[in-house]
Amino acid sequence: MDYKLFVGPTVRALREERRWKLEACAARLGISVSYLSQIEANKRPVTQRVMLALTEVFEAPAETFDADTTQLLVSDLREAVADAGRGADPVPLSELRQVAQFAPTLAHRFLDLQRANQHLRERLRVTEEAVALDETTAASSLLPYEEVRDFFHYKDNYLDGLDRAAEDLSREIGLEPDAPAEVLLEMHLRERLGLTVRRATAGDLMRRYDPVAHELTLNAAQPATTRAFQMAFHIAATTLGDLIEGELARARFRSPEAVDVCRVGLGNYAAGALLMPYRRFAQAARARRHDVEQLALMFGASLEQVCHRLSTLQRPGDRGVPLYFVRLDYAGNITKRHSATRFQFARFGGACPMWNVHEAVGAPDRFLVQLAEMPDGARYLCIARNVVKSSESYLTPDRRYVLGFGCEISHAHELVYSEGVDLKGPATPIGVSCRICERDDCAQRAFPPVDQGLHVPRHERRTVPFRLGRRG
Repeated sequence: MDYKLFVGPTVRALREERRWKLEACAARLGISVSYLSQIEANKRPVTQRVMLALTEVFEAPAETFDADTTQLLVSDLREAVADAGRGADPVPLSELRQVAQFAPTLAHRFLDLQRANQHLRERLRVTEEAVALDETTAASSLLPYEEVRDFFHYKDNYLDGLDRAAEDLSREIGLEPDAPAEVLLEMHLRERLGLTVRRATAGDLMRRYDPVAHELTLNAAQPATTRAFQMAFHIAATTLGDLIEGELARARFRSPEAVDVCRVGLGNYAAGALLMPYRRFAQAARARRHDVEQLALMFGASLEQVCHRLSTLQRPGDRGVPLYFVRLDYAGNITKRHSATRFQFARFGGACPMWNVHEAVGAPDRFLVQLAEMPDGARYLCIARNVVKSSESYLTPDRRYVLGFGCEISHAHELVYSEGVDLKGPATPIGVSCRICERDDCAQRAFPPVDQGLHVPRHERRTVPFRLGRRG
């Protein structure tokens, strides 16, 4: 283990859940009572031996302890607190760290409340607009999707049990790099699951299963990579269904809609792990310096599937480069976000306009590379690529997206996209969003941060018409 791992609140919660005394728990773990007490107080990190003991004694998967969620939680708390306390003095970062470190359950409850409050405000806004326009409209609920995003967010986008099971299943099917995945998957569906696979032109349909006829219909107009992924989804959802339902039960989502959304998300995760099994894919990624085009050709996958899979390579003992992955539509809405890095995504509002994902909209069919720096000083190599998914019809517009991925500068040399980039040179200053960005010299600022005061000079006009801070 090449970093210090503090897991105190998790260990304490698991011990108290089982109603074990410190002495009894320490004996099971084979450590002293004082050492366990220091671990629970986050005064000492755990060693590799103690980590193994924790997973065995508590019968918990490695990701339960392995995800370093404190920094992620602090980031979310900072934005939520700023949003909740508009106009009030900001909460010191040291206090937020203490809450995230020593009271994570309370922190998550606060985030849930703030998310619900934001949702109600949005519904009120839409309702007011509908009344003003005298139109009939309904506010769609994004809450289940946000809850599921948080589920993957705080798992570091890696689920050990499901990932390993999908890897075993890939081996059973016989999937190999450069092998015809679509053919092998269809053979497995036909011979092992007793299904008939039918291809038909079917508008925007991607996959439909008829349990009575035992027939799986795929859209013939979709690319081979999409058809293969949809077959892999059905195989994974059917064969690994018990594992998926177990994850859903442990997640304890607040609504049935969130359960349904996450079931699809877990199926997609398993399908990606089936087509790109961990060890082979991680080895190929390292050998090809994470060239997503080469990996897509090698594994018969799309660029989006490869980028998503790269962001999940966080298996304990065999970690890949920690990457973030995001997908945006042309309006700048984030429709997918996954991260194994400290990179912070906006929870309430648009992304920073200085981030190169926005520039990629006007740069089709090429990769844009940016050296960026967040307000906390962390520097990232950011890659963005415009992609088009054909509708296969003149009368239906194509779907257009921007894919973004990247890593911290300390890992940038492992990515082919760092070639020709001066990693020690000047970086573009970016932020999470204008709502919580403390930069006071950004000409692209859309509106002031919610946790700072401002004043508008009467006799002066600059690019940004207001100044941050108190009137003076």
